Amino acid sequence: MIFTYNPHSGEKLNEYAKHSSSDCEIFIRQANSAFNSWRRESFSSRAEKIIKAADLLIERKEELAMLMALEMGKPIRQGFAEVEKCAFVCRYYAENAEEHLKDKLVKTEASKSYVHYNPLGPVLAIMPWNFPLWQVFRFAAPALMAGNVGLLKHSSNTMGCALEIERIFLDAGIPESCFKSLIISGDQVSSIILNPGVAAVTLTGSTPVGAKVAAIAGTVIKKTVMELGGSDPYIILEDADIRHAAKVCAAGRLINSGQSCIAAKRFIVMDSVKTEFEQALLDCMSEYKMGNPTMESTDIGPQARKDIQEEHHEQVESSIKFGARLLLGGEIPDGNGFYYPATILTDVEPGMPVYDEETFGPVAAIIPAKTEEEAIAKANDTLFGLGAAVFSQNIERAERIAREEIFAGSCFVNDNVKSDPRLPFGGIKMSGYGRELSEEGIKEFVNAKTIVVR
Repeated sequence: MIFTYNPHSGEKLNEYAKHSSSDCEIFIRQANSAFNSWRRESFSSRAEKIIKAADLLIERKEELAMLMALEMGKPIRQGFAEVEKCAFVCRYYAENAEEHLKDKLVKTEASKSYVHYNPLGPVLAIMPWNFPLWQVFRFAAPALMAGNVGLLKHSSNTMGCALEIERIFLDAGIPESCFKSLIISGDQVSSIILNPGVAAVTLTGSTPVGAKVAAIAGTVIKKTVMELGGSDPYIILEDADIRHAAKVCAAGRLINSGQSCIAAKRFIVMDSVKTEFEQALLDCMSEYKMGNPTMESTDIGPQARKDIQEEHHEQVESSIKFGARLLLGGEIPDGNGFYYPATILTDVEPGMPVYDEETFGPVAAIIPAKTEEEAIAKANDTLFGLGAAVFSQNIERAERIAREEIFAGSCFVNDNVKSDPRLPFGGIKMSGYGRELSEEGIKEFVNAKTIVVR
């Protein structure tokens, strides 16, 4: 059995009977059969169903947001926004997939030569709990519109969300077996990746898990896309609007109660404005209300699991032991639930966990820098390369640093890192490879086939 628990109370929510290996074999065969029909449907036919899925998301927004709040502790207002973003990505690909995948004519000596894009088949998606709807729809919308079919291995603590996603696609008219949620544990994943009926794998999750999945897929030469961890640096230059920067940084650090790969995590601040930024960030983060995620007044919900809560505290305590200074939070509150408060550490240096490791919770690390060059070096001093931001009132200067100096998949100027269906999203270094969203995302799981006619 797979069990889900309410992170606000710690109580059991539900239990699900696991699919066996033979069940999964049947689902994979059914997915391949469904693929042979689905890939032949026109773009307009597939788009009609994906748009219907978007409509159903909006119709069911309140119940879906409540389910996320109960299963993984997402503040319900943020849950509403997540559902709306899922509808957005469905509509984006319904409207743009055909244009993204149209034949690309290439002039050669032949009478006709072009690139044609064919879907690959069943794509296994291994998805995390932190954005239990968005992570799935940002894979599923382009994959389905391209003519692929999907097999979802969701995180065990968001199994209810997984089944609701499957239900939405079915209710939207997408044929059965074009999208199937597998109720399985992690030890069953390897055999599914190795199954010849699975064409490709996409994973959003931690770097260690991504490395294992990529290694397994590599043994059978299967295409993979990996969106892994991040330790996003935000550089606050001496000419930044400090109050604006602090407001944006607080929002970026505390989104989803800090549980985001692209959350702002390391704030690299020039010495000349460090004290001012510390106070401004303290003022902003102190305003966020922690509490029951089902209440619309809540800004910070519980952490998804107790082990995650405990890991945050270990990172904070160890960093303080090595010389970091605590400005806010840093204590596990009394009472039920897996809560951790908004926390700020300053005077953070290399060798401290909050500098070296990914902090997947509401913990902000302020890192001093004397010069622009030092700030850039510290921003790049990480194994990760998912997102980054630069704050300065000199837009030309900030854009130059973002464009030329920061090693990351995305870099924003005077704003939080965020994903957008219209722009490619992904990382470099230990943050993964491949891209999701935009034209680049839909082309990850198609065969760019060369056609030459003499």
